[in-house]
Amino acid sequence: MDDDEPLTPAGRLFLQPQMNQVIHCVVGLKNSVDVDAIMTEIDNSLILQHPRFTSLMIRDHRGVEHWRPTKIDLSRHVLIIDHPVSDAVNDQSAINDYVADLCTTPKLSMDKPLWEIHILKAHKCLIFRIHHSLGDGISLMSLLLASCRKLHDPHALPTISTPTIKSRRTLWNLLTALFFSFIYLFQFMLRCLWIRDHKTAISGGDGVELWPRKIATASFSLEDIKTVKTAVPNATINDVLFAVISSGISRYLDFREPNGLRDGVQLTGLAMVNLRKQPGLQELSNLMKSNSGAKWGNKFGMILLPIYYHGSKNSNPVEYLKRAKVMIDRKKKSLEAHLSYKIGDLVMSTLGPKLASLLNYRILCNTTFAFSNVVGPQEEIMIAGNPVTFLRANNSALPHALVLLMVSYAGKADMQVQVAKDIIPDPEFLAKCFEDALLELKEHVTAKI
Repeated sequence: MDDDEPLTPAGRLFLQPQMNQVIHCVVGLKNSVDVDAIMTEIDNSLILQHPRFTSLMIRDHRGVEHWRPTKIDLSRHVLIIDHPVSDAVNDQSAINDYVADLCTTPKLSMDKPLWEIHILKAHKCLIFRIHHSLGDGISLMSLLLASCRKLHDPHALPTISTPTIKSRRTLWNLLTALFFSFIYLFQFMLRCLWIRDHKTAISGGDGVELWPRKIATASFSLEDIKTVKTAVPNATINDVLFAVISSGISRYLDFREPNGLRDGVQLTGLAMVNLRKQPGLQELSNLMKSNSGAKWGNKFGMILLPIYYHGSKNSNPVEYLKRAKVMIDRKKKSLEAHLSYKIGDLVMSTLGPKLASLLNYRILCNTTFAFSNVVGPQEEIMIAGNPVTFLRANNSALPHALVLLMVSYAGKADMQVQVAKDIIPDPEFLAKCFEDALLELKEHVTAKI
C-alpha cells in the first residue's frame, strides 16, 4: 500500500526471534489510580498521534516488514488489573514479580500496534509495554514524559539535564581516537566470533533468555553518588555507577564462590550508548521531525565494558572508581559505539536480519551482563494529576543471567536487577551488594574529607 513505510534496519533486528525485545517502563503513583483520568490522558496524548504507535507491523510477500497505518482500539491496548498481582509482602516486590513474568511471556500480539499499558490498581502502578522496534529508551522516555507535567508547575513539561561535552580537535586526540577505536573494534569482532568471558556463578549463555526471571531493585541517592565522585579528579556519575557495579559484583561472587575465583578475572558488560547529537533526552517535537539531528527510533551503539573481580576483603573501594574512570575515559575517546551502530546497520542492510541477529546474539552470549542507563527528570512529575513516586525500566529477557537497567528521577537512581533465577536465585541480596558498595565508597570518601 502507498501509506506503508519500511522498518529501519534496527527495527527489523528487534523483530527477529533471538532478539525480540519489549521494553517495560514502570511508573509508580502516589495516589490511587483514577482509570478514567488515565484513559483520558492516553486518548489525548501523542501516543495516539505518533505514526509508529498507530501502525501495524506487516510483512510483504518477500518477508520484508512495513508499518501500515490503522485505527486504534484503545480497549485492546489498556489492561486494567484490579486485584493484587502477587502474594509478595509489599507493592514493590509484587510489581517486580509481575514485570519479571512479563520478561518471558509471549510477545506482543502482531494484530495490533506493538504497545500496551497495564494498570495495576491494587499497587498504584502503570506499566508501559512497548516493542523495541518502535524506539529506544531515549525515544520512549520522551514520549512518556510528553504526557507528564512538573508536580509544582502543572502547565510545564518535565525537563532533563544534559551533560556538557567538551572536546578539542587536535592531532593527538585524533590519533588517540583512531588507536582506541581500532583496539576496541577488534575486541568487538572477536566477541562476535568466539571470545567469551570466564564462566562464573552469574554467567548466562545460549537459551538463557527463555529461563524464568526474578527482579529486585537497587536504589541509590544521587547526592551520595556526587559525593563519591569527588574522590577522583574529573570523575563522572557514570564512573561512580560502574565502580559500584564492579564492586557489587565482586561482593556477590565472594559470597557465591568464596574460593573459586582468582583476583583480576575479567567479566564483560555490554552497555548501550545514546548516539544522538545532543546527549540525554530530546524534546519529543525534535525527535519526530524528519530533518532533526535527533531522529525518532533506535539510535544507539554498543560498547564492551570490562570489570575485574577483586576479593572485597583485600581491595580499596576507591580503586574500583579509579579503574572505572580510566576504562570509561578510553571508551569516550574511541568511536566504538558509533562503529558498532554503523557496522550493525551495514550488516542488516546488506546481509539481512538473520545474520545480524546471529552476530548480536553471539555478543550477548559471550559477555556476562548487560547495562543501560537512562536519564530521567530532575524534579518530581505527575501524570493525569497523580504524583509519580518512581520511574523504572526493564526489558524482555536476554541470554545474560544478569541485566541491569537504571533510570534516575528526582534525586534518586533506581537500578532494576533482572536475573535468570535458576542461575542467580537471590537478586535481592545482589541488589544489596550494589547498595552497600556505594555506601562503602561514600564512607571511605567522607572519612578523608
